[in-house]
Amino acid sequence: MLEKLKNTKIMFWSLELLILATLIFVSTKIDFIFKPIGTFFSTLFAPVLIAGFLYYLLNPIVNLLEKRVKFKRIYGIILVFILLIGALVIIIGSVIPSLVSQITSLAESIPSFIASVESWLREVARSPFFKQIDLQAQFDKLDISYGTIIQRFLSGLSNSIGSIVGQVANATMIIVTAPFILFYMLKDGNRLVPNIERFFPVNRRKQIVDLLGQLNYTLSKYISGQAIECVFVATFTFIGYLIIGVDYAFLFGVIAGVTNLIPYLGPYLGLMPAVLVTVFDSPIKALLCCVVVLIVQQLDGNIIYPNVIGKTLSIHPLTIILVLLVAGNIAGLLGIFLGVPFYAVCRVLVTFIVKLVKEDKKTDEDTLVKDETQQAE
Repeated sequence: MLEKLKNTKIMFWSLELLILATLIFVSTKIDFIFKPIGTFFSTLFAPVLIAGFLYYLLNPIVNLLEKRVKFKRIYGIILVFILLIGALVIIIGSVIPSLVSQITSLAESIPSFIASVESWLREVARSPFFKQIDLQAQFDKLDISYGTIIQRFLSGLSNSIGSIVGQVANATMIIVTAPFILFYMLKDGNRLVPNIERFFPVNRRKQIVDLLGQLNYTLSKYISGQAIECVFVATFTFIGYLIIGVDYAFLFGVIAGVTNLIPYLGPYLGLMPAVLVTVFDSPIKALLCCVVVLIVQQLDGNIIYPNVIGKTLSIHPLTIILVLLVAGNIAGLLGIFLGVPFYAVCRVLVTFIVKLVKEDKKTDEDTLVKDETQQAE
């Protein structure tokens, strides 16, 4: 009997895998059917992603205005939109010009920076360790002259004009559509759970509501926490660089804040530009940059992170590094930024399904025991 049951299970899973493989094979042969669907989702992905990010940042403010200040929800949304537009105007009017100015200044100093690097490498080449290696010949092979660099840049620019035009059009569409999606998310977001709930059996609805609540809590804590962390890291890194006299402190502070979105690896990536710019002229200043980042990360890790995110994403560091490697390989830079929250959501889903299966199994066992008891009586 046991052998028969075992063979039945093997046959069942063999058929399941065969059917799945057949479906995948057939799907690859009729990709013209799925291509419009893929285009549809890829077109909506960016505006929905931006609107969703802003939703989790702004929805707590709208809820606060609605429940505490007793605003009607629509008026709270309008007020939040006005504040958001005001913040964007301030950023565009003050922050962006400063960034552009520092980026322009940094670009103008690249020739002198390259000359400093080349001079440093020649000094290194004169050391006894490298005397037997003809580094000058290697430099000549690299051909890093200014003319060659400009020629390659212009050649690449001319080849990508069409792509640039397409990206500008795509960005314009995102800028136009994202605010509308955000508005309706804020206005009708509370109706999402009841509408999803209706598609499930009555005995599963409470569990589905709990699952959606967990997902919402995880995403909300992660997104709002990361926003607070980025602002904190950018601000205090900028102040630290300013104190020690680093050029382009504002630009490097913003870079540090943005790269802080990448867990564990972000602080080192944000530190690299400041170190590269300062290390050849003043190694002491480069060391001080490391000290500034170390202090900011200690404050962030011991004060900000535990209070704004806490144990919501209690993921092992090794798991995060593996997730970043896989997500970066699959989706590039976007995968690096979204890999960890995506993993967190998948973990909540898997945990929920496992818990559901265990509860159903226990219920079935209890029912079976109850039936056997009744039959025995």
